[in-house]
Amino acid sequence: MSKLLNLSEATYLALHGLVHLASKTPDRVSVREIAQVLQASEAHLSKIFQKLTRAGIVNSVRGPQGGFELSRSPKHVSFLEIIELFEGEIEVTGCPFGKKHCVFRTCIIDAEVAIATKTIYDRFKNMVLADFM
Repeated sequence: MSKLLNLSEATYLALHGLVHLASKTPDRVSVREIAQVLQASEAHLSKIFQKLTRAGIVNSVRGPQGGFELSRSPKHVSFLEIIELFEGEIEVTGCPFGKKHCVFRTCIIDAEVAIATKTIYDRFKNMVLADFM
């Protein structure tokens, strides 16, 4: 069965891993711990957290007391920011079917779909890690 909203496994792991990390603040958390909690591959999570580090969302500290920590408050990390990092920039306008021209003079569904899309976009923009701690 299809889903109206379908996000990647990387996005799932990033969001859940970051919520776990936020719940442990100010402590650092290892990829191993996150992998155990999420029942995920350490190798896959390492790549995800490298991307989060490059994006400035988390800091990575090496060594025995190392691990990952949020680079800013969980109140300032939105779900949309994470989704767009892994899925690409979300287009709020435009045809949901990818058509450049509509067969009708005026698109019969454009306005309603634009409202629904904007509602989902705004919801993810306003959801922050702190909401889930």
